[in-house]
Amino acid sequence: MRKDDLYITVPSFFRCPISLDVMKSPVSLCTGVTYDRASIQRWLDGGNNTCPATMQILQNKDFIPNRTLQRLIEIWSDSVRRRASVEPSELAAPTRDEIADAIDRVKVEKEERFDREVLAKILRFARESDDNRGFLAGKDDFVRLLVDLMSQVDFKTTSAAKLLIVQEAVKILSMIRSKISDRRRFSNLVLNNGRDRLSTIVYFFKTGNVELKIDCAGLLEFIAVDSESKVLIAERDGLVVELMKSISRDSDSSLIEATLSCLIAISSPRRVKLNLIREKLIKDLTKLLTDPTTSSVSVTEKSLKLLESLASTKEGRSEICGGDGECLKTVVKKLMKVSTAATEHAVTVLWSVSYLFKEEKALEAVTSTNGVTKILLLLQSNCSPAVRRMLTDLLKVFKVNSRSCLSAYDTKTTHIMPF
Repeated sequence: MRKDDLYITVPSFFRCPISLDVMKSPVSLCTGVTYDRASIQRWLDGGNNTCPATMQILQNKDFIPNRTLQRLIEIWSDSVRRRASVEPSELAAPTRDEIADAIDRVKVEKEERFDREVLAKILRFARESDDNRGFLAGKDDFVRLLVDLMSQVDFKTTSAAKLLIVQEAVKILSMIRSKISDRRRFSNLVLNNGRDRLSTIVYFFKTGNVELKIDCAGLLEFIAVDSESKVLIAERDGLVVELMKSISRDSDSSLIEATLSCLIAISSPRRVKLNLIREKLIKDLTKLLTDPTTSSVSVTEKSLKLLESLASTKEGRSEICGGDGECLKTVVKKLMKVSTAATEHAVTVLWSVSYLFKEEKALEAVTSTNGVTKILLLLQSNCSPAVRRMLTDLLKVFKVNSRSCLSAYDTKTTHIMPF
């Protein structure tokens, strides 16, 4: 790179498959492929009824805004603009030697003279590469020092400057968490070491900006390693209520995904499931699944996975089948429309409420939404053995002979998603 030039590599998935330009308004078709809205609209206005990338016939021509991708493009574009406005010398990432020196300074200064700029420099280093994150995660005493910082917070008396320092520590820990080799040991360090570090993470989740909330959700997911830790997290300081707020339609799409991942991580103990059901999580998940502005592929998969978990309880099944059966009807509609994972989660939900526990309202909801036909079509697809067994069980409940029904059904006019 010359001093007066800035060469930019555009990530391939930021480009529209049609125009090959960076997408301004990314939208996804029912096939899961994302295009720039203007380009795909021109394609469809030209009388085409297929997905340009896969050439699959479109079951519908609805657009779903890909807000996660749009957010990533915006962040990338902002980064490019910032880089273009500074001198090349300012772009150089800190070296390992510089970071090792910075860590030594952190160890010496500790809380007495903690320099936020030092942590900001370390955070910038962590963002550069996986190798850098592995380098930091391998420094066990540094990780412990960052965790200790979280126990030095009194939310009534701690200065704003000190809170900013602790925020940087949380961001670094979230950034390097996947490189920490002993996850259980790290979880114990945060949760069971005689100091209240969990409250700090929860506090920042409640009060922080979107990026900080995402970092906190990631950390909470990472330290949920067993039933004890999951219950401890779920029952701390009204956290569940805050998590529920973060999956509303007005929330940032990346935050919705991070929050759903956190909820999945903590939801396996029965007492946590019951708490989530009492807080009307199933109603909120139904809203997510029916709202085209929030129901990306990832959000749909995670929402259905949570419903699958909650369906293992009597209370959860009652909520899923309750009212006019909107939740279960929505689950049926997601069959074969989103992804393999989403369909498998949806099938498991249907199998749980219809076959295992034979909820009468479930049978009515599946029948009224043409669910039996979809089950028959799924049996023709290349689904996994486990899903095939559940589909066969479901047909027994509905007393359907798959061969006779399929022979009478014109499958040639129906597109089946490959599994």
